[in-house]
Amino acid sequence: MCPNPDGANVGKNKRPADANRCMTIDTAGAALSLVGFPSAALGTRSIDRNAVEQAARDLLAALGADLTDASLRDTPRRMAAAYAELLTPQPFEATTFPNDEGYDELVVARSISFHSLCEHHLLPFFGVAHVGYLPGERILGLSKLARVVDLFARDLQVQERLTKQIANWLEEHLQPKGVGVVLEAEHLCMSLRGVQKTGSKTVTSALHGLVREDQRTRQEFLQLTR
Repeated sequence: MCPNPDGANVGKNKRPADANRCMTIDTAGAALSLVGFPSAALGTRSIDRNAVEQAARDLLAALGADLTDASLRDTPRRMAAAYAELLTPQPFEATTFPNDEGYDELVVARSISFHSLCEHHLLPFFGVAHVGYLPGERILGLSKLARVVDLFARDLQVQERLTKQIANWLEEHLQPKGVGVVLEAEHLCMSLRGVQKTGSKTVTSALHGLVREDQRTRQEFLQLTR
């Protein structure tokens, strides 16, 4: 059983080992490993902080920074620590519970804040995620919807893939009747460089099951995310 940072171990509500999956992180080395999680969904990342620090030092020197200056001397180390933090999600256990009440309406968490790194420019993009599902036999602890967003956001990403990964995770782990994910984000690679359109937002969506196929459910989910 994986530890649950939000409280005690799951106990009687824990699903079988092949259904309740979690990930663990070696924080000392910032090495990420997944327990029972498809490697294709989220690759195993190992961050060599010493190499990152040296690369940051070389980059700053190439940019003309004076690394003997007291204000810049420790910047390579801080850069390495910052990128390790941005690319290392927090461990969690996907706690689910039986849907004993037979709840058959949408469960939606709106405006979940997130930040990620654009894999094309290594600049942040950030915004909010609206995540919902139509329960089947199991329901997910509400805080875990935010943790799933963070799980995939703390990576080198593009928004389109991030949206699909969140939706696919929910579909695989909950087997719900439907899933809906909408992301709204500002990309600094668009607002600080290039066309420099500050404040512009990119919106992406992934709809599965009845949230995609049933017109009433689809409209209800999209209305709830506005």
